[in-house]
Amino acid sequence: MSVLLSLPDGKVRAFCKGASEIVLKMCDKMIDADGEPLHMSEEQVRNTMDVINGFACEALRTLCLAFKDMDDGFQENSIPDSGYTLITIVGIKDPVRSGVKEAVKTCLAAGITVRMVTGDNINTAKAIAKECGILLDNDLAIEGPDFRQKTHDQMIQIIQKIKVMARSSPTDKHVLVKNLRGRLKEVVAVTGDGTNDAPALHEADIGLAMGIAGTEVAKESADVIVLDDNFATIVNVARWGRAVYINIQKFVQFQLTVNIVALMINFISACVSGSAPLTAVQLLWVNLIMDTLGALALATEPPHDGLMKRPPVGRNENFITRTMWRNIIVLNTFIFNTFVFCQVFNEANSRDIEKINIFRGMFGNWVFIGIIAATVVFQVIIVEFLGTFASTVPLNWQLWLLSVILGAVSMPIAVVLKCIPVNWKTITQHNGYDPLPSGPDLA
Repeated sequence: MSVLLSLPDGKVRAFCKGASEIVLKMCDKMIDADGEPLHMSEEQVRNTMDVINGFACEALRTLCLAFKDMDDGFQENSIPDSGYTLITIVGIKDPVRSGVKEAVKTCLAAGITVRMVTGDNINTAKAIAKECGILLDNDLAIEGPDFRQKTHDQMIQIIQKIKVMARSSPTDKHVLVKNLRGRLKEVVAVTGDGTNDAPALHEADIGLAMGIAGTEVAKESADVIVLDDNFATIVNVARWGRAVYINIQKFVQFQLTVNIVALMINFISACVSGSAPLTAVQLLWVNLIMDTLGALALATEPPHDGLMKRPPVGRNENFITRTMWRNIIVLNTFIFNTFVFCQVFNEANSRDIEKINIFRGMFGNWVFIGIIAATVVFQVIIVEFLGTFASTVPLNWQLWLLSVILGAVSMPIAVVLKCIPVNWKTITQHNGYDPLPSGPDLA
């Protein structure tokens, strides 16, 4: 930043402040202890650079202040770029906010790569990045001018290794984001607060502008405005985003499972008995559970810390993952298996409609025993060996045991029902049928 100031004697003085090593190159004189300008020797330039680097290594942001008296007077849009007199070097401490180190650590554990792109001195940027946990021993820190000199292929080779880019221009940040999204297919989020950040904010998948320190141009280019300017809030954005994504996956898995099971039950029962077991009212109730209640139960689950320990979802990853699809198949196989065992035990229940002891004489009927055994054997073959043909997966012994137990529940239910007295005459009249004729027992 430079400014021209009119002095009382009619002369014009230019004041300049900016990046220390850049402004220092514009100076050929410096102010001594008495306030008088004197020529800078090479040794004094080296000493000044040592001061700048010393400040930078202590995570101080450095500014160089200089001035120049213009002998030729004021000329509009003509600020000199050489011949300045160095006034001082300023080191500014910009302390890292509390919670930033923990937030960066959480991001790294979640598989999110954090990069610092700044206009600061590279030593300052590296010191701050190390303090925050962004820059590790094997990571790459580079300056913007060096990055610009790379060919396109060289950029692609080093981009993923870059964790700090110092002395960067708006174009450098834009090129970095564009290559990460375009060539490397990464999902990129960019934070910024200045007008110079607008191109990168617009290019990113998710642009996050600072609500307090951010300019209006940055806010208009961003997708999200962080009201408290806190990096930890960005971690909460990632946590909530993952929670919404996982909740939608849960709901889709639940929907697919309920739909497929309802279809299987109706189809198999229609093929076996000739009629669908679920009435219109029952199907409407299942639909209410599947849509309204299922969405409320699964889609409103709040985020938890475990979400930030999962790997991120890639740009080209399918919404229905292999794990999700396998869970659906396993659940459908288990329900199908349980349904078949319910039919098997119901066959035993149907041997005698009135008597409670259905096992009496059962083992003397070898045809009945053979059919039951064949059904069980073929069910095992279908589940364990015909997965491609029957769309099933092998079940472990716990699920097999649970299927048998749930199927056997129909036997005590049948015992309870047989103990309940039934007035068949009332039932037939209620359903619109003629009651049984009165008179002597035809049997």
